[in-house]
Amino acid sequence: MGIPNQELLAHKPLNRSAAIYERALRVLPGGCSRNAILRQPHPLYASHASGCMITDIDGVERIDFANNMTAMIHGHADPRIGEAVSKQVEKGTAFNIGTEVEIDFAEHMVSRSSSFEKIRFVNSGTEAVMACLKAARAFTGRPKIAKAEGAYHGLYDYAEISQTAQPSNWGEIDRPNPVPVCHGTPPKALEDVVVIPFNDVERSIAILNEQAEDLACVLIDLMPHRAGLIPATGEYVTALRNWTSRNASLLVYDEVITYRSSYGGAQEWYHVDPDLTAMGKMIGGGFPIGAIAGRANVMDVMDPFAKKVLFPHSGTFSANPVSMVAGLTAMQVFDADAVEALNALGEYTRDTLRAVISDVDVPASVTGRGSMFKIHLKPQPPASYREAYAQPSETKLLSEFLNLLFDDGIILINSGAGTLSTPMTRDVVDRLVLTVRSALLSMRSQLEEQT
Repeated sequence: MGIPNQELLAHKPLNRSAAIYERALRVLPGGCSRNAILRQPHPLYASHASGCMITDIDGVERIDFANNMTAMIHGHADPRIGEAVSKQVEKGTAFNIGTEVEIDFAEHMVSRSSSFEKIRFVNSGTEAVMACLKAARAFTGRPKIAKAEGAYHGLYDYAEISQTAQPSNWGEIDRPNPVPVCHGTPPKALEDVVVIPFNDVERSIAILNEQAEDLACVLIDLMPHRAGLIPATGEYVTALRNWTSRNASLLVYDEVITYRSSYGGAQEWYHVDPDLTAMGKMIGGGFPIGAIAGRANVMDVMDPFAKKVLFPHSGTFSANPVSMVAGLTAMQVFDADAVEALNALGEYTRDTLRAVISDVDVPASVTGRGSMFKIHLKPQPPASYREAYAQPSETKLLSEFLNLLFDDGIILINSGAGTLSTPMTRDVVDRLVLTVRSALLSMRSQLEEQT
């Protein structure tokens, strides 16, 4: 792995990227199709990437700890995935008849998790969550869903409620308000979403009890990124499982981000099987994908040969052979040994980050588990979404912190989170830690003033 070129990093402005962004603003709202690429004064544009390194169009090389929002489990341009995809592209990319690789991939995924009896493939994590919620409604005949405050579950009206809740509108912790993300969200959508506080058993169960007859499912991310990358407690997960079982509701896991955490997903941490699981991102080997898996009788609401089809489901590019081949190859390579090795590197990353924070003696902390981590500019690691919430002053400091890392050749997710990929080594992590140390030292007075 090459070290990012410091001389190139110092070259500003990056004229080619600025010129491209001017073009983009004329034809794309905000100049992009995904807000995650935006940065001031303009986005940068990739030229090529390999392993854990990305080179932009101005020739600057950076270490990628964002990994396309956790999706690139094997980094960039993995030759094994590339070869498999190239062979499939020569045969064709999408058909109105089936391909055997869909069944191969389905068999592999069902073999990985004890809660998976049947599976269907879709095209994104958002679509997978949407399908889970629709399947839960179809199976139970009930209209409402419950979700944890602050958790991100994609763009579906019902799934996105309260992911951006803030002190001015989130209400009392005993009864969090359902807060819309998009202007124009139908009031009925708000009425059909029950918001519970993450990792708070007593309050969550009390809220669920009030809505028991109407709840189709409880949707939970086992380590929600936007809620602080805090793992769910075993007590919390078990309480939700027991409640849904008693009340003829379904338990749905959103493992779009967390499925990388164990061979069979983060659900292996708890030994508590859900009824349905939504997946996406890393199971596609770098290509668009989503999946919904779970109990056979629940999944069968999508069976088109049932006497009464409860949930007609299809999609033009669902289970397209390119995503199937890429995903199957990536997941076969991400075997139990690879998962264990990457998680060990994740533990090393979090430990060394905490050590440098302690050594520099600044008000910062680290959360995460498995192959993910998140740096908070708070003296204590948060334990809930409301504790993890960043006030405007903290958001400004975080942006400055991430810019310092970026200018020194390190890319993190714009929330301060990072993910590992299998090409990474301790040397790569050590470079991250060194850069974090330098950034924290340069911002020490600002961080202390904020605290």
